Amino acid sequence: MTARLTTWALSLLLVLTTLAANAAAQSSETDYSRASNYARTSASGLGAVATIHPLATQAGLNALEQGGTAIDAAVAAALTLGVVDNHNSGIGNGNFAVIHYADSTVEAIDGREMAPQAARRDMYIRDGKANSALSKTGALAIGVPGALAAYDYMLKQGGKLSLKDLLLPAADIAEQGFPLSAVSHQRITSSQETIKLFPPTAAILLDQTGEPWPAGHRLVQKDLANTYRQIAEQGIDYFYRGDFAKAVDQWMRNHNGILTADDMANYTMRIREPVKSDYRGYSIYGFPPPSSGGVHVAQILNMLENFDIAVLSEADRYYLLAESMRAAFADRAQFLGDPDFVKVPKGLIAQSYADQLAKKIDFKQANIDISHGNPPNAEIDFFGKHTTHISAADQWGNWVAITTTLNTPFGSKVVIPGTGVLMNNQMDDFSIQPGVPNAYGLVGSEANSVQPGKRPLSSMSPTIVVKDGQPVISIGAAGGPTIITQVLQGIMNMLDLGMTVEQALTTPRVHNQWRPQVTMTEKSLPGPVQNSLKKRGHKLYLRSFSGVTQAIKSSDGKTFEAAAEPRIIQQNKMVE
Repeated sequence: MTARLTTWALSLLLVLTTLAANAAAQSSETDYSRASNYARTSASGLGAVATIHPLATQAGLNALEQGGTAIDAAVAAALTLGVVDNHNSGIGNGNFAVIHYADSTVEAIDGREMAPQAARRDMYIRDGKANSALSKTGALAIGVPGALAAYDYMLKQGGKLSLKDLLLPAADIAEQGFPLSAVSHQRITSSQETIKLFPPTAAILLDQTGEPWPAGHRLVQKDLANTYRQIAEQGIDYFYRGDFAKAVDQWMRNHNGILTADDMANYTMRIREPVKSDYRGYSIYGFPPPSSGGVHVAQILNMLENFDIAVLSEADRYYLLAESMRAAFADRAQFLGDPDFVKVPKGLIAQSYADQLAKKIDFKQANIDISHGNPPNAEIDFFGKHTTHISAADQWGNWVAITTTLNTPFGSKVVIPGTGVLMNNQMDDFSIQPGVPNAYGLVGSEANSVQPGKRPLSSMSPTIVVKDGQPVISIGAAGGPTIITQVLQGIMNMLDLGMTVEQALTTPRVHNQWRPQVTMTEKSLPGPVQNSLKKRGHKLYLRSFSGVTQAIKSSDGKTFEAAAEPRIIQQNKMVE
């Protein structure tokens, strides 16, 4: 399991400690209101972990303390999130990971879902029109999950612990139960009616009267615990070729689905070359297509490089962000898709192209009628072939940014009977009909149309920032297309404005995705800034919440600063 690890110092054995209790035992004491429970450094100084749930963060720290690397910590956290944060993540979904190994190798691991072999371009068209309900809920919404294959690969490449070591503690939490957070209760409530359509799902998330379990209820998932234990004993073949795959096949046959046991067995994880760009002396490593995140974080940062962010007024800074985002998302709609099926121009991340776009930004008046641009060498130079984010780092130089998602809350709402596994609705991330918005209002072209074996376009943006060969930031986010703009603003806030991780995540955010023609702003954005945006032609859509970001920062590779989304923590605190 150590193919990419340098030799571990013998002194490691002297600093490993035994934790007082495992995560399962601590579940009854979970405090959802304390920020320190979400993002923490190891008591032994071995590293740091930041997630959206205290039990997942603790699982990651446990892995570090038991001799694991940041890769072990990230996988432990991800598997635990599949238990305690099941509206966002689980082994029935997919993920993207960017990993900086201890030997300075940087790798992009594509565990994105794939369309079943029976998928067709017009499979959601009824009477000539797209029926978006079919791509969001039920059997036809489900793509072949890839998360588990990615975790298995990650551990073999850079882990010290086994998949079994990390699955069993998560299985214990699933079997013994954990208290629901206020946020989880709210997610169940918002999806209550569709959850009722699927009895195995309702049996987990709703009480006997069909009402959502309240915050604080101890949620027990014995079927999921058993599935985790079967995978721990039999390996991922149990999931992709064994009893789980057979159960998926049978359920699909009974519910007019198209995903088969052969689709499960033929799932292929991809290793891709990270998107690498430079920003003010830093190297930015993002995820390539079929994620749009790495491309457009790089593209927008390239535009920002034309301006001195630190000396701009607050109003001008937010205006610049909105205009840059709009230009990038116009290109996203036109060019982005799975590079195994379509040609995605590398010129999108060319500095010369960003310079051209930056010159078009008029600080006096917004360019409302913007359309996609013409990146250089667009015909000859191409890329090679509800969400949660985990950041982890260790003192040996292993840094991880991994973003994983079911897509919308509880994905397809389908739990395969007897398994406890919630399945994704990632098929909605395809352009089910060119020009028709998906669940997040994003439109796409033929480049992201449905095809057998294809991976849908994603906004997931796991990112690692390196300075002089040393990782300094791991960052990623949840929140549909706002993932891209959250990561962008977090990086800008830390690198250009010198903010701490906590400050960078707390600062009000804006988001513009070209279509619809509005700029989404948080209500906490100062009134004068809002007025300035409106005067220059931006139609504002105000909201109190705009996504979830986790990040870790270090200046020396030995001491770490970690933070998790302050808005989620505050939301739990306010409700509970």
